[in-house]
Amino acid sequence: MTVLALITATLYLIATALFVQRIRRGDCAGSGDRLRYIALSVAALALIGHGILLYDCLHCDISNSLDLRVVNALSLIMWMTALLIMGSALRHPVENLGVLVLPLAALAMLLAQFTGGPKVAKPVEPGVDAHILISLIAYSLLTLAALQALTLAWQHRALRSRYPNGLVRLLPPLTSVEHLMFSFISVGFGLLTLALLTGFLFLEDIFAQHLVHKTVLSIIAWLIFAGLLIGRQVAGWRGRTAVKWTLTGFGMLLLAYFGSKIVLEWILGIY
Repeated sequence: MTVLALITATLYLIATALFVQRIRRGDCAGSGDRLRYIALSVAALALIGHGILLYDCLHCDISNSLDLRVVNALSLIMWMTALLIMGSALRHPVENLGVLVLPLAALAMLLAQFTGGPKVAKPVEPGVDAHILISLIAYSLLTLAALQALTLAWQHRALRSRYPNGLVRLLPPLTSVEHLMFSFISVGFGLLTLALLTGFLFLEDIFAQHLVHKTVLSIIAWLIFAGLLIGRQVAGWRGRTAVKWTLTGFGMLLLAYFGSKIVLEWILGIY
């Protein structure tokens, strides 16, 4: 698996370099250029390799359960995020987000592969597996929403200046970025709602001592995204207001999931 990990990381970096080259050439506005398809194809190969490595890292044959320590969970979320970006790029011009996400996916994959250590797995029920899967997909979609929010904030800041740099001119229109951001938020919010409901249904005690911070922060994040979607429908929230709410909600989720796992695993030694 070591050779496959190195090949996969190399493919991720090659795809990133191709997207960077495309940005430098100013081809971002077009969707049919050859370089774009080559970059997407290389990224697809990297995602296949990453998926194979993920199965090896996550699956525990002895207990038939999942090993979801911090490094493995991070690798899975980055894989899902990269997969969603490349999949969305087939219909929307979002592939340039790969310049940031693909190297991070490579780094997360290498961390999981080379720093994972012995497998740590606890037998779980199908309902709990479903809760975990829904939670991770929701987190990945809201990660994409946060990346779109950062892009939107950059565009707003550049357009307020007298001389916006060339890179901003290569990005999709503000309305397209904002529409896609809210699309990710809407689907991610729906899945986050389902994740909370399945947590209440299938976890023995969702407010147990080792889960209470994760649960409370996740509920706060849910309320923030709910407020944002209601504000958009009722008051037409957009622009900087939407960006602030999106990043605040994502920050809560970041603390809920990774903050809790880091404290439990790295400080308290609870897996």
